[in-house]
Amino acid sequence: MQRTAKAEATAAQVQRAALALLARREHSAQELRGKLIGKGYPAELVVSALEHLDAQGLLSDARFAEVFARSRANKGYGSVRIAQELRQRGVADAQIAPVLTEAKENWRAQITQVRNKRFGEALPQSNADRAKQARFLLQRGFTSEQVRAVLGGKLDP
Repeated sequence: MQRTAKAEATAAQVQRAALALLARREHSAQELRGKLIGKGYPAELVVSALEHLDAQGLLSDARFAEVFARSRANKGYGSVRIAQELRQRGVADAQIAPVLTEAKENWRAQITQVRNKRFGEALPQSNADRAKQARFLLQRGFTSEQVRAVLGGKLDP
């Protein structure tokens, strides 16, 4: 049975491959590990390379969380969805909370902008329109408190 060239890779080659991926954009450690292993690099060399990059400050889940959260917020997503997506990418809750707390004061403006872009500036007049807008905003990852605040009060059942 022949081994592939990547299976025989050295630690330096794995580290160069990881740096090439990080040069394009920030990655979480879990994402980077998955990509490198998916390319055929041995898991033990990948883990070693990632530890080395982390020690050098070149790989940071906290920095990834900050960049990712800013990017997703700019695309109109709320804190609930951003936190969920960061967890899926292997970022710990301890690194998610500070990022979302920093942006907390911006959520009111963000949700207002998202609602206005989709539905216009006029507030919904009927319960059906209010419910439709609320569903949309909840799916975008905003909290029910934020949705109630932007829609001007309580939703009637």
